[in-house]
Amino acid sequence: MALQRVLNIGTQLISRKFHISQPSSKAVIIDGKKISKQIQSELKASVDSWVLAGNRRPKLVAVLVGNNEASKLYVKKKCVTAESIGIDSETITMCEDTSQDDLIRVVEELNHDHSIDGVLVQLPLPNNIVEREICSAVAPAKDVDGFHLANMGRLCLGDRGIVPATALAVRELISRSNIETKGKNAVVIGRSKHVGLPIALLLQGDGKGQVGALDMTTTICHRYTPHEELKKYTQLADVVISAVGIPRLLTKDMIKPGACVIDVAINRELVNGKWKLTGDVDFNEVAEVAGHITPVPGGVGPMTVIMLMKNTLEVSQKRPQQLIYEVGKELEDTGRKLLNKYN
Repeated sequence: MALQRVLNIGTQLISRKFHISQPSSKAVIIDGKKISKQIQSELKASVDSWVLAGNRRPKLVAVLVGNNEASKLYVKKKCVTAESIGIDSETITMCEDTSQDDLIRVVEELNHDHSIDGVLVQLPLPNNIVEREICSAVAPAKDVDGFHLANMGRLCLGDRGIVPATALAVRELISRSNIETKGKNAVVIGRSKHVGLPIALLLQGDGKGQVGALDMTTTICHRYTPHEELKKYTQLADVVISAVGIPRLLTKDMIKPGACVIDVAINRELVNGKWKLTGDVDFNEVAEVAGHITPVPGGVGPMTVIMLMKNTLEVSQKRPQQLIYEVGKELEDTGRKLLNKYN
């Protein structure tokens, strides 16, 4: 017994001397469903207060072009969520062979309808339509997706505008999970103009600005970043966000112990004869080393929808001022035309 005690004491001393660490516990799962439900309740209370104060109920209109089944389901989910919060919603369905001019004509009608607060055109669009042209056709003040050039430009400058919902979802998940960001390293994998780039801008932006940025030192990687280089960047990152659509791109050896890993991607994989939704992260492996991690599904997805609703409420609350501006502009244009006519 005496010898055993001596051995135990020796082992403890050696452990302290060489800092032998015990295996870390699994990562904290960032539950996007739970957080989105909390925000949903907050938004419903805000909408109720807004309407009780005598204001018109917010209204969102979605335009769906073509027969993409995933798009149909996504639009339906947006409308159901809107109704649960107290936001009126409507879906305009257009056929697959709709021309770009016809779609722009519908968007412009919605832009000029003062009973509508938010307009979104569900992406992707048929191949004969240029998405960027359509995104820029939506009035910036009604662009709840945040894809208009004016809103993207404001985000770049840190000015108040409409921020894309996925970027807001990522920021909210990080903030509500109390992840430290100021001065920390972040890696965003993916540079798409609607997802990767807005996320990176929101992470690296000045926290003293108007968009609630996170003051992180941010690196953007993409499809042409060599895997070994990508690994070097991710191993240094305190926050890793992946949005490229490559199953199991991120593995355990690529993640810094204790890092926060946000998986934005949604992939369909055939596993044991059944289709399964997965992200870019090898979840079970990475969860062994990460400090926080989002699941797929149930992470960023439900948060993106709820942040779209938040954008809709905010544009609705700004509409009275925007309407004054629009009416004033119309009167100014009419006056100028009359002067030109009689001069």
